[in-house]
Amino acid sequence: MIRTAVILAAGAGMRIWPYNIVRNKCAFPIANVPAIRRLADDLAALGATRLSVVVGAGEASIRAALRGVAAEVSFTRQAQANGTAAAALLGAAGIAGDFLVVCGDIVTDRANLAALVERFEHDRPLAAALVQPLGEESSLDWLIPFVENGVLRGVEGHSRDGERRFCGVYAFRPEALPFLRDNPGLVRVGVGGMPPVDSEIVQSLQLMCDEGHTVATLDAPGYHIDLDKPWHLGQATRLAITAQAAVLEGDRIDPTARVHDGAEIHGKLVLGPGAEIGNRVVVGGDLWLGAGAKVLNGAILQGATVVGAETVLRDYCQIGGHSALGPRGVYGHGAEFSGVALETVYCYHYCEIWGVVGQAVDFGAATVCGNLRFDDRETTWRVKGRPETPTSAANAAYFGDFCRTGVNAIIMPGRRLGAYSVCGPGVILYDDLPDRTIVMARQELTTKPWGPEKYGW
Repeated sequence: MIRTAVILAAGAGMRIWPYNIVRNKCAFPIANVPAIRRLADDLAALGATRLSVVVGAGEASIRAALRGVAAEVSFTRQAQANGTAAAALLGAAGIAGDFLVVCGDIVTDRANLAALVERFEHDRPLAAALVQPLGEESSLDWLIPFVENGVLRGVEGHSRDGERRFCGVYAFRPEALPFLRDNPGLVRVGVGGMPPVDSEIVQSLQLMCDEGHTVATLDAPGYHIDLDKPWHLGQATRLAITAQAAVLEGDRIDPTARVHDGAEIHGKLVLGPGAEIGNRVVVGGDLWLGAGAKVLNGAILQGATVVGAETVLRDYCQIGGHSALGPRGVYGHGAEFSGVALETVYCYHYCEIWGVVGQAVDFGAATVCGNLRFDDRETTWRVKGRPETPTSAANAAYFGDFCRTGVNAIIMPGRRLGAYSVCGPGVILYDDLPDRTIVMARQELTTKPWGPEKYGW
């Protein structure tokens, strides 16, 4: 059994802005569990007793997310973010036996990890890599493996061709360490490609292939997603909730939880201590309700939903299916919310919000997210200057941590609000709002005399 795993969590995560400002993206909660904690728990369940975590930007959030994990955890800081191969080599220092290397910014089925370990231990190649069919994704966005009968034949970065992509999960024998060390710092690309100077693990795999070593590949049998862009957070949450629901065999209700006879329940319930479902509530799917959380007075949950501890849903608010709401939030009268919200989000009074919402966001009354364009098309974004059309939720709104809106703010489709920013009352936000910025509407008034004489008196 592989007992050691190296988890890579040192990247700045700039493409996932605005969610990289106050935390490392690996620590972003997916269905209320940080992504890296999901990985660590799965690795421990599969027999890993030592986790070597390589950290950089946002180190504190990574340490907090891994507190209490059931394995020995050590941290190594990567002083310069110079690539995954360099990070893996740092994390593998002192390892004598076989080891895994897992990127910390993925959300993946435990079955994927188990299947790769089983393939590696059975066939004993020098290395093994988890891969995934591209589906609707463009090969230009990913590191591409060329595979023949479950064996890697070559690698190309952001290739125009290819049917699969790497998933950021690898297994190595200790003899593979020199290939990580001697990485050339450039990934192989096709003609006209412009790779940055970066030591990618996949180029170390290419070196192994060039020298005649076997690198096994395995198509992921379960769900898998990389947290690379903001819309991936919503996709990952939906996948995680769907997976949770698939293995939920029946209700799990704490003795101190309460369910009112007047509630309408259409799913299984997982209720923590002191949780409450009140009168006239409609639960339209499976529901995970944290300790002390309450769903009261006609609140409507349209599908499977995860609700954090002490969060209150009340007074005919409406929550979309496959939403995840963090702890200590409030969703009040007539509010409509669908998507992902972190802790302490306040969504009162007729708000209509769809998207991803960071920590401690306060929505002014009647804040509305426009999510349908007049041309019925998806919004084209700019991610680090590059135009991209998201594969899902392109027209959703994305609110950074600690931002807020004033009453009657309107967020146009696909817009992002930076961390610590304010969208003032009555503003129609047509463009992304940078971090630490306030935008206010300026009203022009005309005042003149008026009275009954205007009507002929």
